[in-house]
Formats: sequence, C-alpha cells, structure tokens
Amino acid sequence: EVQLLALGEAWCSLGGYLRVSCAASGFTFRHYHMTWIRQAPGKELEWVSVINEGGTWSNYGDSVKGRFTVSRDNAKNTLTLEMNSLNTEDTALYYCARGRAGATGYEYWGQGTLVTVSS
Repeated sequence: EVQLLALGEAWCSLGGYLRVSCAASGFTFRHYHMTWIRQAPGKELEWVSVINEGGTWSNYGDSVKGRFTVSRDNAKNTLTLEMNSLNTEDTALYYCARGRAGATGYEYWGQGTLVTVSS
C-alpha cells in the first residue's frame, strides 16, 4: 500500500523558517518524481515544487522561488521542504504527492501538514 506520511504540524512567526517532511512507503521511492502542493484557507490548490527521482533537478512556483528548497533522501524514503522568509500567505496545508503534474492529477497524496505563519 502506497503511503505518504506528513510529519507533524508547523508554526512560526513572520519571516521565520520551517521544514516539513514526508515519509514514503509502499513503493520504490527513488523511481518517482515527488511534488509539493499547498492549499491556503479558502483558496485553490497551488503547485509549490517538484524534484526529480535522483534529486538532481527541482523547480518551484513563482510565489516560493528563492525562499523554498525541496530535497529528498532516497536512502530514507523521505521528501523535505525547507521554507525561509515565511509570510502569512504561506499559511496552508502542505501536501506531498507522488509524481509530476500540476496542482492536481496525482494518484497518491499525503494527508497534509498544516503550516501556520503568524504575524
């Protein structure tokens, strides 16, 4: 059974740093692109970042480019998103998903990690 388990909730003050992770199981993690998507309260799903199978290439949405960094540890089957210079607009549920697409269209999603940035 494919599982993507988000690790905990996260909170910080304006301008702060957070790291969220996703533990994968039930499939060969190193064979898949992995993606982060988020959904802010009352808003649509937003594509955040993607990383390739080997972790050698990544891409970011315009709203997070230069502030967020995606990485993966294929030995530990873990996907990570590091977030700097956080602002209140980054408050959202952050989902990891298997594969590479837009903001939707994924067969497997994690349950989401709530990230709250407080002013």
